Amino acid sequence: MTDNPAESVTAPASDSATEPAIPAAEVNASDSALPPLPSSRYGLPRALIIMLGLATAVVVAAGIYQVPGILGPIFLAIVLTVTVDPIRGWMLRKGAPRWLASLTLVIVIFAILIGLVAGLVIGAAQLATLLPQYSAQIQQDITNLETWLAGFGISQSDIQSMTSNISSSSIISAVESVLSSVTSTLSALLFVLILVIFMGLDGSVFGARMQRVKAGHEPVLGALGQFAQATRRYFGVATIFGGIVAVLDGIGLLILGIPAAGLWALLAFITNYVPNVGFIIGLIPPALLGLVVGGPSKMIEVIVLYCVLNLIIQSVIQPKVVGDAVGLTTTMSFLSLIIWAFLLGPLGAILAVPASLLFKAVLLDVDPAARWLQLFFGDEPDFSKKPKATKSKATKEKAAPPAAEST
Repeated sequence: MTDNPAESVTAPASDSATEPAIPAAEVNASDSALPPLPSSRYGLPRALIIMLGLATAVVVAAGIYQVPGILGPIFLAIVLTVTVDPIRGWMLRKGAPRWLASLTLVIVIFAILIGLVAGLVIGAAQLATLLPQYSAQIQQDITNLETWLAGFGISQSDIQSMTSNISSSSIISAVESVLSSVTSTLSALLFVLILVIFMGLDGSVFGARMQRVKAGHEPVLGALGQFAQATRRYFGVATIFGGIVAVLDGIGLLILGIPAAGLWALLAFITNYVPNVGFIIGLIPPALLGLVVGGPSKMIEVIVLYCVLNLIIQSVIQPKVVGDAVGLTTTMSFLSLIIWAFLLGPLGAILAVPASLLFKAVLLDVDPAARWLQLFFGDEPDFSKKPKATKSKATKEKAAPPAAEST
């Protein structure tokens, strides 16, 4: 029995010798010393976020695959408007009225589209009229192929089964079907032209609208601006290399005596916009025509010509230049070709790189936490207006003013 009432009250709380009382300050300090449990920014397990992302990507891809005839022309109009838009900016800086600058932009895009489609239609028509002149030679080459296969001990029935679908008439009908498919794109072309008019008009005030809503949305608008600049760079590089390849191919085919050399040069220019494998698409028609005109030796000469020129320029030099210009590796460019050609068809092969750039801008560049994924896409491109590629890093750091270093 104690005389202190406080001790009589607090004694039962500490009657266990094995569990001494711990001060509250020590408990809080020990809790804070423990490492935090791993968790994602969104309160969900990382594995679940990855699975949800993959499922969403499959759903979006399936939706794109169902409507390529709508999304393809729309994205083509967007890409063309973004690519040609510097013409309007240049005219506005020179003091031209806004309506005249927008009208010039629309006219330039119209000229590009109509010129390409007209070239394709004229080329396909020229090919359709050219092949019947060599129908007898084509049939003779098929007969020679059958004789060559028989020399390896292949039975006549097997040879006929292999060559039953190969004839001059089948080749001509295939070319005619290609011609009809080219002319059927005129309806899609009309849709693109109308859409370009509306985009050209809206684009004249897009910059002012963007400035009004820029506050608080800098990452998104900055990523879209990088997409626009990278798209212009890509088409600029592809156009320059395509022009070089077309001229060299045309001269080489003329020297070899291949008919319609200008048509195959145009085809080489257009297929140059298809990453990595465009030269193979442009090689097949002149190589087959070389076989018809001059036999296997002429076909080999055409193949060697394209391998020397197109393979080196289009598949070795150009992908490296494009990758450095837009921030995509050669592997990502090739995967972009496979994916977007599957989703959007032939137009997706031409728009593969810009489509991947838009995908990267919307899903990666806007989120600082996702920037590490740039590791798989390539080095971040430098969009400075005055690159100093010829100077060393030390020289640039020495020449840079202190204000520039601080920024």
